Amino acid sequence: MGGMESTDTAAICRLKYRYLRTLDTKRWDEFEATLTEDVTGAYGASLTFDTRERLVDFMRTSLGTAEIITEHHVGHPEIDIDPGGDTATGHWYLQDRVIAAGAQFMLFGAAVYTDTYRRTDDGWRISSTGYQRTYEATVSLADVPSFGLTTGPAIYLPDAAADSTAPTASAVADHVQPDTR
Repeated sequence: MGGMESTDTAAICRLKYRYLRTLDTKRWDEFEATLTEDVTGAYGASLTFDTRERLVDFMRTSLGTAEIITEHHVGHPEIDIDPGGDTATGHWYLQDRVIAAGAQFMLFGAAVYTDTYRRTDDGWRISSTGYQRTYEATVSLADVPSFGLTTGPAIYLPDAAADSTAPTASAVADHVQPDTR
């Protein structure tokens, strides 16, 4: 089974990378396709989801504007294929950044992701995902007067002309301080 496990491990790695790429580039249909319908998510202690629809809707609503830019990097995958070959678990080390330029806020940190995966007719999909932080740091961009941000064409914003005042992710909103200038 060594060759099969290696192929499956590579497919799971590609799946996780696609999950993060589509999250950061706001390609919500592709992001949704990385998840099983019954996926669960637990991002820290307070952000949990019990269906794919709820998880994707939250990400689309809170991160789907040009006002919020995300950057996620994972490495050091530890993938274990279960003996039956149709389920697996994985642990990843995450480094991430969230920039909410309009709110003059940036969060960066690290965490350990724990995922489960299920083989489907369409290939491997994430059936549960989530992380626990090793640290989280925030900075007010008002403290960095030279900070500027330009989004690039890799970010998919079909409604770029639409109102970009959608609520931000709760993790970001908890740290945003009102502008007192």
